Amino acid sequence: MSTLPQTAGWLEGDVALVTGGGSGIGKAVALRYLAEGAKVVILGRDQDKLDEVIAGSPAAQNMLGIAADVRDSEALQHAVGRTVEHFGKLDTLVPNAGIWDFNRSITRLSAQELSDSFDELFSINVKGYLLTVQAAWPELVKSRGNVVMTLSNASFHTAGGGPVYTASKFAARGLVNQLAYELAPKVRVNGVAVGGMNTDLRGPESIGLSGRSIADSFARSTITGNNPLIPLHDASVDPTDFTGSYVLFASRRNSGNITGQIIQADGGIAIRGFGDKAAGGDAL
Repeated sequence: MSTLPQTAGWLEGDVALVTGGGSGIGKAVALRYLAEGAKVVILGRDQDKLDEVIAGSPAAQNMLGIAADVRDSEALQHAVGRTVEHFGKLDTLVPNAGIWDFNRSITRLSAQELSDSFDELFSINVKGYLLTVQAAWPELVKSRGNVVMTLSNASFHTAGGGPVYTASKFAARGLVNQLAYELAPKVRVNGVAVGGMNTDLRGPESIGLSGRSIADSFARSTITGNNPLIPLHDASVDPTDFTGSYVLFASRRNSGNITGQIIQADGGIAIRGFGDKAAGGDAL
């Protein structure tokens, strides 16, 4: 009996750094990259959580966990240096660490809460992305590498969050375009705008939402009710099912001529909308 030839993964021999890699879509992307042949560094604020991900991976020797906050530029510079020291180079950067505002409407925020949540959320979701790219771009130039940013359906549409989160994701969408322009031709920059999924994504500490996660707060039916593909693709609220677009963008062989593009991997939310799930609801 003949057998099919064994083929290498799409990212064989590459090295990737994923922020927010201790849970959710960051963890899923890191493990998918590992399965595609890459060596992967995961970055997050909780070293124990990172160590747990690595211990449970099928190739722990090809992973490294680094505790750092994406708001700390020196820590990010150190993380990139350790990545190169440990694995020899950096091919793919995934700015992914973020927080959500749990659809907190402007009608439900005091002036101080609005100011504080804006500062915290933008410092992670926007400045964190910029600082991460700033730390990594010289190494990406050397490898002719790429950046794959995690965006959201809220980067394009209303009601995927409140005004603060939506503004942050529109800003990150702008970063894809601007950084693709600035870093061409040596570094490609693309994004994946994911839809609602079952993750541990948390809220701003400044308004008391850091202990709340999407997984705890929303039933599966709440997320899937707006998703046209769910009836046929029931697992598509699992982060693992969002990782294919990240692999495509990271692959030189399969997307070496693509930059400044965003895949809306939202399960079809954009064509159905959120209906009465809007942030304001009946607040007025």
